[in-house]
Amino acid sequence: MLADLPTSPWFRRLLVAGLISGIVLLTFSVLQPFLVPLIWGAILAYVSWPANQRILRAVGGRPAIAALMTTLLVTLAIIVPLIWLVLLLRVEALSAYAEVQAFLAADPQLPQALRDLPWIGPWAQQLLAELAADPGALREQFVFLMEESSVEVSRLIGGVGRNVAKLFFAVLSMFFLLRDGPRVLREVRAILEGILGPRVSDYLDAVGATTQAVVYALILGAIAQGAVAGIGYWLFGLQAPVLLGAITVLIALIPFGAPIVWVSLSIWMLVTGHVGQGVGLLLWGLLLVSWMDNIVRPLVISNATRMPFLLVVFGVLGGVLAFGLVGLFLGPVLLAVTLALWREWLEQHRPRDTVAGA
Repeated sequence: MLADLPTSPWFRRLLVAGLISGIVLLTFSVLQPFLVPLIWGAILAYVSWPANQRILRAVGGRPAIAALMTTLLVTLAIIVPLIWLVLLLRVEALSAYAEVQAFLAADPQLPQALRDLPWIGPWAQQLLAELAADPGALREQFVFLMEESSVEVSRLIGGVGRNVAKLFFAVLSMFFLLRDGPRVLREVRAILEGILGPRVSDYLDAVGATTQAVVYALILGAIAQGAVAGIGYWLFGLQAPVLLGAITVLIALIPFGAPIVWVSLSIWMLVTGHVGQGVGLLLWGLLLVSWMDNIVRPLVISNATRMPFLLVVFGVLGGVLAFGLVGLFLGPVLLAVTLALWREWLEQHRPRDTVAGA
């Protein structure tokens, strides 16, 4: 009986299943460092696919050339604004730091309206006095805050480009997905149909529609926040409102990034004596700028994917908390697939329930 064990059908099936599972786990271990760049490459390839098709027709149906041109265009569209933003923020940060140091050196006092605020006023005046007495404490406080938030910040922005290598692999993945996209999609569809059945097309459609909607919502939400914030900068007397609005647009591409700009400007206006303008800008940001982000993005995604508004909000926020910046796409996509499965189950069971109720 023991001699027949290696040749029995159940043992062979168990052995094959074990080998396949081991190969899958080892493959996952090899590809794990590149999964996030691959996801970003897939997102960029999908979003730029219409442009790639137009370029493909223009170059006479040569997919490699079309994919290369599309990849270069998208790379320039991403890298050039990022470089401009980094250089601009570096210059502005040095200028702002010098201005803050000069302000502290002049023995500043908070406006009377702020000093009279209960609890907040005395605390803020004491903090300002400590910073004025020891300007180096400002740098220490800044370093401390950066160290405290470094883990969260790295986790949030690390997925999109913690270093140049990940960005390179994302762009490289985008090129090959654009070049071989139709073949890869056919193979993925065939594999998924063998596992999940013919309804896999509905799931892939949900993934595609949700990804496209999230990209559009991300861009439209950032533009809306920058435009409304720029109007506020102009109304409350800030210099270069158009430039500040453009900076707000770029920073607003990161979830919850826009408040960094208008809250900082509001605080600076308050401590420098422009209480009315500072309070006005703070209220403008809370009541208008923030709501543009909270309404525009979920509404765009909800209307494009037929997902409930509350579910979209949970998908965006929960995805970012769970997966970092790439979760901005993964969260709604996962919920869209779950919703598609739920609707399919309802469609399969509704006739049976109706008959039973009759």
